[in-house]
Amino acid sequence: VQLQASGGGLVQAGGSLRLSCAASGSIFSSYVLGWFRQAPGKEREFVAAISWSGGSTYYADSVKGRFTISRDNARNTVYLQMNSLKAEDTAVYYCAADLVITTAQAIIPYEYDYWGQGTQVTVSS
Repeated sequence: VQLQASGGGLVQAGGSLRLSCAASGSIFSSYVLGWFRQAPGKEREFVAAISWSGGSTYYADSVKGRFTISRDNARNTVYLQMNSLKAEDTAVYYCAADLVITTAQAIIPYEYDYWGQGTQVTVSS
């Protein structure tokens, strides 16, 4: 599967952005999808994940209550709605996909086989 992330940009603290990740090349609805982010000088970290059906979602504690992950299998797209953005949310955001992944694995970057190219999110304070 090929992934293409978009929707990043510059926003003031307290603002909102919606990231999209469009997929092609395989049966999108079969994949677990995740969002990760990487700030300069830091390791890539888990943000959110969603099960193949969309019935289960998982979030990092740092974004819980502010970010929402969703998917539209008819459009082969996964979204990350980001509200109440903080300066510490500044990072390159990546979408990822994998066919066989457990809940425990969903938060680990190297468990995902497919990655998008990343989109920059910059939050000014």
